[in-house]
Amino acid sequence: MAAVTRGFSRSNSKPYGQTAVKRVNEQVPVNQTLLDVMKSLDGSSTELVERSKTIFFPGDPAERVYLIRRGAVRLSRVYESGEEITVSLLRENSLFGVLSLLTGNRSDRFYHAVAFTKVDMVTAPAKSVRNAIEADSNIGLLLLQGLSSRILQTETMIETLTHRDMSSRLVSFLLVLCRDFGVAGNQGITIDLRLSHQSIAEAIGSTRVTITRLLGDLRNAGLLQIDRKKITIFDPIALAKKFN
Repeated sequence: MAAVTRGFSRSNSKPYGQTAVKRVNEQVPVNQTLLDVMKSLDGSSTELVERSKTIFFPGDPAERVYLIRRGAVRLSRVYESGEEITVSLLRENSLFGVLSLLTGNRSDRFYHAVAFTKVDMVTAPAKSVRNAIEADSNIGLLLLQGLSSRILQTETMIETLTHRDMSSRLVSFLLVLCRDFGVAGNQGITIDLRLSHQSIAEAIGSTRVTITRLLGDLRNAGLLQIDRKKITIFDPIALAKKFN
C-alpha cells in the first residue's frame, strides 16, 4: 500500500464564491486551454503534493476535479483482500477525479490517488465544472479530450499488468514511462522521474527485491543505466524485442 498521509499545500486563485475571471454565460475562446478554464472557475486552487502523499482515498467524497500541471499521479484500486492494483499513471495535463461529473450526484471515490512524484496541480469544485459545461459547449469538448487521454493511459496500464511474467511486466512498464515521461538524449531515452525500486514495485504489483534483481539483469545486459534514480533506456526498440 502507498503511504496514507495527505500532504499538499493549497493556494486559492480567488476566494470561493467570487465571480470567475470568465463568467459562465460568456463563451470560452477557442484557443483557451483546459488549464486556463480550470484556473478561472469559482473555488479553483493550486495544490502542491509531495511524492508518495495521498491526494484522495477510496470512499472520500467526489467533490473536486483535478488537472496535473507538473508531475505524475498514480491511480490504483484497493480490493477487500488488501491488494492494490495500479489502473493508471497520469502525466502532465491529465484530468482526474471526475466521478461526480459522470454521476451528476454526490458520489464516493473508487480509486486511491497518490503523488507518484512531486505534483503541482489545479483543482476546482465539481459543481463549478458542471456549471461551466452547461454554459459553454467548448468547455465540455476540452473536458472530453482530457478524459479521452485518461482512458488511453488506463488501457495502456491494464495491458502492462496483464503480463504474468514479471520481467515482461517491468519491461512493458518501462516502455510506457519512456513514451509518457521520456526525454531524448545522446545515450537514449531518459525517464524524467526519480524512481525508487519500491515505487516501481508498488506500481506493477511486485516486490522491491524482485525489481532490484530484474533491473540489475537489464543493466548487465547493456539495455539501460540508472543514475540517481533516473533510468535511461539506450534503445527502447531493442528492449521491447528482447523481452517480447
